Amino acid sequence: MPDSKRIKSDLRSRGPRPDYATIAGLLIALGGMAAGLVLEGGKLRDIAQMTAAMIVFGGTVGAVMITTPVSVLVRAARQLRQVFVSGPESMADRIEEIIGLSIEARKNGIVKLDSLTPAIQDPFLRKALELAVDGVEPARIRNIMELEIELFEQNAEAEARVFESAGGYAPTIGIIGAVLGLIQVMKNLANLDEVGRGIAVAFVATIYGVGSANIFFLPAASKIKARAQEIVRSRELMLEGVICIAERVNHRLIRLKLEAWLESHPEAPAPALADN
Repeated sequence: MPDSKRIKSDLRSRGPRPDYATIAGLLIALGGMAAGLVLEGGKLRDIAQMTAAMIVFGGTVGAVMITTPVSVLVRAARQLRQVFVSGPESMADRIEEIIGLSIEARKNGIVKLDSLTPAIQDPFLRKALELAVDGVEPARIRNIMELEIELFEQNAEAEARVFESAGGYAPTIGIIGAVLGLIQVMKNLANLDEVGRGIAVAFVATIYGVGSANIFFLPAASKIKARAQEIVRSRELMLEGVICIAERVNHRLIRLKLEAWLESHPEAPAPALADN
């Protein structure tokens, strides 16, 4: 298969993967709480209260909607995918992708990369490479793409704050739900059996509020921030690679420069150092 066709195939073959850490974390947290309840002699239906869920989650969503612009809410809802799905590539994968593009540019000229850009899945890399193919000066490419990185960071911070706000409101709304339940309990003081059962039900709202904040909302905000930082580092790496391609740097020198990025990211596997 010719190099250009092989590169196109490699660029199209990558895709997102489930974030098993998030999934496992939710299962462990919820499973541990459920197991503890059962071991203490309780039953799962003791905390299955639809009215409490309506109060807590309805109140939390409403409070967040009041404090957050609609456009940010929509973006934050889309970012939920980032909590459960990891990025499509590691830093090592990005380096290999850039090295392949640099080899193609060195062999056939940078204009030849114009036929490969549609196959690039990452919009940041595709845009930077298109600028390089169009003959834009490397310094101007850097300015344009660094501005895009800065805007991305600002948007990601705003989206994460939506879930932080939800994590702040949920426990308070849970207390409100508990108070509403206790109001109903006070109407039945003559029946002690009903009072005891009513108090237990009332505090379910507090469990929902505190639990959702600390098991989902706040961790989701932290995961969105962490994922955004991963994307920023990856984009900075891609930008350096594209600048090197635009400056006609030898692909072996590009590899040496970009591998320095991996030293500060030990979780990313080191790429093979085969000659190309």
